[in-house]
Amino acid sequence: MSAPAEVVIAAARAFLGERLTTNAGLREHHSHGQDTQTPVMPDAVAFVETTQEAASLLALCNAHGVPVVPYGTGTSLEGHVTPVRGGISLDLSRMTRILQVNAADLDCRVEAGVTHRALNLELRDKGLFFPVDPGADASIGGMCATRASGTNAVRYGTIRENALGLTVALADGRIIRTGGRVRKSATGYDLTHLFVGSEGTLGVITEIQLRLHGIPEAVSAAVCQFASLAGAVETVIAIMQAGIPVARIELLDEVQMAASIAYSKLHEFNPLPTLFFEFHGSPAGVAEQAQAAEALAAGFHAKGFRWATSPEDRSRLWKARHDAYWAGLASRPGHRGIATDAVVPISRLAEAILGAKQDIAASGLSAPIVGHVGDGNFHTVILVPPEPDALERAWALDRKIVARALGLGGSCSGEHGVGLGKREFLEREHGAEALAVMRSVKAALDPRGILNPGKIFLDPAGA
Repeated sequence: MSAPAEVVIAAARAFLGERLTTNAGLREHHSHGQDTQTPVMPDAVAFVETTQEAASLLALCNAHGVPVVPYGTGTSLEGHVTPVRGGISLDLSRMTRILQVNAADLDCRVEAGVTHRALNLELRDKGLFFPVDPGADASIGGMCATRASGTNAVRYGTIRENALGLTVALADGRIIRTGGRVRKSATGYDLTHLFVGSEGTLGVITEIQLRLHGIPEAVSAAVCQFASLAGAVETVIAIMQAGIPVARIELLDEVQMAASIAYSKLHEFNPLPTLFFEFHGSPAGVAEQAQAAEALAAGFHAKGFRWATSPEDRSRLWKARHDAYWAGLASRPGHRGIATDAVVPISRLAEAILGAKQDIAASGLSAPIVGHVGDGNFHTVILVPPEPDALERAWALDRKIVARALGLGGSCSGEHGVGLGKREFLEREHGAEALAVMRSVKAALDPRGILNPGKIFLDPAGA
């Protein structure tokens, strides 16, 4: 532990008490997320409970040049929460108050540690819901920091479209509020969306003003299986180009479907390329959407829709979809998983996914494909066997998939963010000049480089 870290820890105990800990078990827990990056232990973990506590700790760390890494629930997949230079892991998981719900205006304000599941439990009796569902029970603050998405994004948008305003503690301890409750404003810089997706490198998000939606009158879910992966992907493209307002449309290839059948006990289905659908709206509207989607799928040799009519059946289907990562790992005991996160324009989806399928076959690795294909986003879970060169082969496969996505006008990350895992692709995607501007913003807001150093940018100038 460095001398500056010792000074910060001693001073922070004055206002955090036992909530500032150097316990080895808690430090190990905060040394990594759900990724394959090498864990690094922080010097201490600080459990803050208010915005002011977070700001005071940041001011103290900034004065002594001690790194600070924000931590929510630890579900990130790109190494965002790994404290690569030690310092303080700033845990916001105790900031769990739902501060305000404005049902008439369809908005609410929450602290950063509130999870999307806890928020929806609170909203359910008010006839409202928060639609951004990344699968894991992530915190709202972490979702904002990584610009999270999920299964509902095709209809309701990502966290970016649903975050109206923020409270942010800056590196030097200042506290700012961005945005507000109105649905539009033409004043000043859009600071809200500067911090959304900044991954804790520009400030620590402590409160969020969120857009809410009414629980739909009718919900209908269906599963449709195909003889070929091409047929499933072309169906997605046709449905989106036809403007059918599906709420969710998810793809599982035959490898992922076999794993999910075994893991989630979906024995009524076959290990074939599969689409999961959900439709929201009025009963008549939902029926019309479903009929239109089914007719388009039939043109690509679909094997018909199997409907999940009860809430329990729908929950079972979507839990299986959210458990796809764990199902893939369970299909290959002893393997580790690297999740790719490419996204392309919807018209190029077939090229991206079928090309990835060819790359997987050439690599000799197993890599199920699953994705939020309604917005062009898909994942391959590359299963890494315990062999000497396997990790190198897996990263080579990841780079091929990303390179194809970028060549098709896409992005290296549709929802997981950059963190440590996607840094090498950023200049290729955005260009050197855009990256220089990003570094300038970082330098202006965090001149001492204490906020989540080593993330997003490859070189020390950006950290």
